Amino acid sequence: MKDKEGYILTDLGIQKENSKNGIPYVEWDKSIFNNNAFLSALQEVNGEAGESTQKKIDDSKDSNFREKFIAKHRATDGHMVRSKAEMLIDNWLYMAEIVHAYERKLPIEEEVYCDFYIPTGKVYIEFWGLENDSKYTARKEKKKEIYKKYGFKLIELTDEEVFNLDDVLPKMLLKFGVQTY
Repeated sequence: MKDKEGYILTDLGIQKENSKNGIPYVEWDKSIFNNNAFLSALQEVNGEAGESTQKKIDDSKDSNFREKFIAKHRATDGHMVRSKAEMLIDNWLYMAEIVHAYERKLPIEEEVYCDFYIPTGKVYIEFWGLENDSKYTARKEKKKEIYKKYGFKLIELTDEEVFNLDDVLPKMLLKFGVQTY
């Protein structure tokens, strides 16, 4: 849990500081992944009670996308993300102290995952990165229809907006009642 002066830790976490920028982060003991209480809590947070996250991913229609684009970039808060642009967005949200989740399943029957979810305003953020790919464009349009169908609050970001997050994102978030700074 993040506190104003860093993190409040259990005996399974060690607070460290990023050597490049001095930002604090938590490094968890590997035994946490064998801890049933932790795994149950993680499943509950992810809305995955009952089935493992991996099985859900494997069964999802998005599994080809997830296999093709591996989350290999580590954001400052420890999230593993799929692109440098998503890392910039994640880092921006973290630095603005906005609680967020990465790749959370939408609370619907369909197997659809958002890029980012901000629980404060129940806002979803999608970064549309592969504009020149026809399969990606079709997937994008389908996702946009789902957001509209269920009336979810959606912020859409393009490459250009990612390079101006300080100017763009606070205004977009404020429209949904999420205040920054």
